[in-house]
Amino acid sequence: MARFPLTKTIKRFGARFKDAGYSLYVVGGAVRDHLLRLPIEDYDFATDAKPEEVMRLFRRVIPTGIEHGTVSVHFEGEFFEVTTFRTDGKYLDSRHPSSVNFVTDLIEDLRRRDFTINAFAADCIDGTVIDHNGGIADLKGRIIRAIGDANTRFDEDGLRILRAARIAAKLDFTIEENTFKAMQQKRENLIPVSAERIREELFKLLDSNHPRKGLEYLYKSGVLALILPELVEGEGVEQGGMHHEDVLTHALSTCEASIHFTKKVEVRFAALLHDVGKSRTARPGDGRTTFIGHEKEGQRIAHSIMRRLKASNEQTTLVEELVAHHMFHYESSWTDSAVRRFVRRVGVNRLDDLFALRLADQAAIHGRIDTTLLDELKARIAAILNEGDALSIADLAVNGNDLMALGIPKGKMVGQTLSYLMETVLDDPAQNTAQQLLAIARNYFSLIKTS
Repeated sequence: MARFPLTKTIKRFGARFKDAGYSLYVVGGAVRDHLLRLPIEDYDFATDAKPEEVMRLFRRVIPTGIEHGTVSVHFEGEFFEVTTFRTDGKYLDSRHPSSVNFVTDLIEDLRRRDFTINAFAADCIDGTVIDHNGGIADLKGRIIRAIGDANTRFDEDGLRILRAARIAAKLDFTIEENTFKAMQQKRENLIPVSAERIREELFKLLDSNHPRKGLEYLYKSGVLALILPELVEGEGVEQGGMHHEDVLTHALSTCEASIHFTKKVEVRFAALLHDVGKSRTARPGDGRTTFIGHEKEGQRIAHSIMRRLKASNEQTTLVEELVAHHMFHYESSWTDSAVRRFVRRVGVNRLDDLFALRLADQAAIHGRIDTTLLDELKARIAAILNEGDALSIADLAVNGNDLMALGIPKGKMVGQTLSYLMETVLDDPAQNTAQQLLAIARNYFSLIKTS
């Protein structure tokens, strides 16, 4: 019989319930991950004690979701989320049950969960693992199977459709046939689900070791067209040249390759979206299709997608900027000023992310990478950064106040002059002294006034 490893704190926590006449179990993903010998990310607990009874057992209890039977218990310096065994009433909004009924039977509670491999319980006294839904057999078969009727499970919470694909990507499991058919049939249950919840599941999928597997399940079920229709526009758009895949398939390949070059989910998402502008800029040419300006169109689309998913400003900026700049073509003939302008345009803090995207793109196209030119560019950038060359207006030896002291009018003219000085310093870093820049600014302003 399988046993779940209990910390001493959890054993004492469980003993508090037992001494009061109740039972306590670790449930869900923690037990599953232990059985798969994966790191346990977090613990969820279930009990036959009602929320008010749990609150009487401990001094510090937060009613985090008490209407659904969930409270957070502070015990020996840790917080434990505990939910009372329950059955659910009808789901009227594909997310929340209209009512919950507290029960004392663990088996009833486990039966309401989403997938068999998430419906384990482990006794908090001796660690005995309880499986009443065939979860262990499905773990051995590497299968994701809805408990009971899959259509009903997806009617209860539409997000479970995305979760199935996410777990497939995390564990490299196969979604069972009837469960997959229900994903197809019930995909529109995702429509009322909040953008934040969709983004969270999607980003967890991208953060896995097998993102392509999850994305292909979403594509084949029609879910991808529902949540990222702009991406699916690339289906059947052939590229020719060195490309051997259409735009959509290449996007999936690049995203999959990105796991070898970055752990940042935003960069992996940018890898998925990097060519999203191609379907709208495709133009037939002599022997091949051209996609002039697709990176700028892609930036606009990426911005729209990130806003729709209610991503943070920081995440949105990173993804859209990577899409915008992914088409850079470095050559050894670049001058140092060209390298400085490249760094200024991309931003020092985004260079590593952009290079990771380039390597993923290259691997998806060729099945291998050649870092010769990229290594050369990195070395030149490192030398420039080591010299402390000015790469932004903030790095200039003068500021707006200095220019206004020369008599240059506040506002647009000061900004225009600073930009001119920046271009001068990018060409020749030796010009970045206060004396030199003030002289250049004075001459520039004189020319502007007389022109």
